[in-house]
Amino acid sequence: MESRGNWGSRVGFILAAAGSAIGLGNIWRFPYLTGKNGGALFVLIYVGCVLVLGLPVMLAELALGRATGKNPVGAFRAIRPGTKWHYTGYLGVVAAVMILSFYSVVAGWTLGYCYKTLSGSFRLVGKSEVAVIFSRFIASPWLQLLLLALFIFLTIFIVSKGVSAGLEKFSMVLMPALFLILILLMIYSLTLPGAERGLAFYLKPDFTEINGRVFLEAMGQAFFSLSLGMGTMLTYGSYLSKKEKLVSSAAWVAFLDTSVALLAGFIIFPALFSQNMAPDQGPGLVFAILPVIFGKIPGGVIFGAFFFILLALAALTSTISLLEVPVAFLIDEKKWPRRRASWLIGGLSLLFGIPSALSGGGVKFFSRLPLFHVDFLSLWDKVWGNIALSIGSLLIAFFVAYVWKTAKALEEITAGGARFRLARLWVISIKYICPLLILVVLISQFF
Repeated sequence: MESRGNWGSRVGFILAAAGSAIGLGNIWRFPYLTGKNGGALFVLIYVGCVLVLGLPVMLAELALGRATGKNPVGAFRAIRPGTKWHYTGYLGVVAAVMILSFYSVVAGWTLGYCYKTLSGSFRLVGKSEVAVIFSRFIASPWLQLLLLALFIFLTIFIVSKGVSAGLEKFSMVLMPALFLILILLMIYSLTLPGAERGLAFYLKPDFTEINGRVFLEAMGQAFFSLSLGMGTMLTYGSYLSKKEKLVSSAAWVAFLDTSVALLAGFIIFPALFSQNMAPDQGPGLVFAILPVIFGKIPGGVIFGAFFFILLALAALTSTISLLEVPVAFLIDEKKWPRRRASWLIGGLSLLFGIPSALSGGGVKFFSRLPLFHVDFLSLWDKVWGNIALSIGSLLIAFFVAYVWKTAKALEEITAGGARFRLARLWVISIKYICPLLILVVLISQFF
């Protein structure tokens, strides 16, 4: 049977792991949450949540994965055989499949909007007209299914190539391209008339706006953005050699992921304020608001096309990691060849993604089927993207802290003589701070 595979280099692992974290959460979700929650204040709290909450849990996942060399299910079985803890791994595997199913729908929109921007569909149109264009776009069932299938096919193609020849090789190309496009777009956006007002909103915190909701949404975004709670980092960590330094690798992944989110803000808010548009536009910011800007600013067609290419690249690096989690499970536990596992899970995700693809506007087409009157895209985002990840993160933090024990985890983190100067702080965080904060985020999902 085919071997699990390994990372060919440390840089390859860091770029692949950062790619798994970098996605629509950074470039689509982070800007609209920032605009909704007061700008710079949210940014400041979010960065704090990444350091205090996200990084410790990521390090715990990486250590658990490398120590066992297994997928999420196998890792829990290896450390606590004969117990029910492996169901935590199953939760991660199922969550990865379900998130891939609806995430690929939104990812497909980026491909469609790249074409729309290049074709001049948004030239000199207003906000209401762009909203109509978006409604018609998602109301085309066959187009939605085509874009969903295309994005999942691209993901299957890369994952089926293996760890080094697939995940690592493509990440080494996709990630530099993503950063290059980000920087070019940021430079252009900062030169727009009125950009300084967007910078002030983004960089000068107003502490009078602080409230509990800002903290909750910042904590939730930290988990969503870093791909924690479903075993992605655990799986990626299982391909690492003992020579790699986990602390610095985790720090680099968190740094690159946060950098992309922050750079996205430097693109979007100067552009918004240059057109005298409010920043609190909500989830429709990227698909219903930014095209208005692209249609008005000089060079907007090229600017907009590159922006949606950027979104597509970011989404692809995430869908790759989502597919890898269940594929690793089938390779480890069921001894399946990688290619067969990739096509099976990819096919299941495509099948489960159909309701999400059609629930946006396909209701009219399938009006006789009550199933499609449910907004599956929002429902699955709530159930799998928020609740399941919070439960998974809470269980992983508890398992590492109290079942595997922090002493064993630290042995793995410091393997090969690696130094960990903040070991005591990490122990306090994974034992007390992280479980408490994750529990708060989880409870908030129901209110």
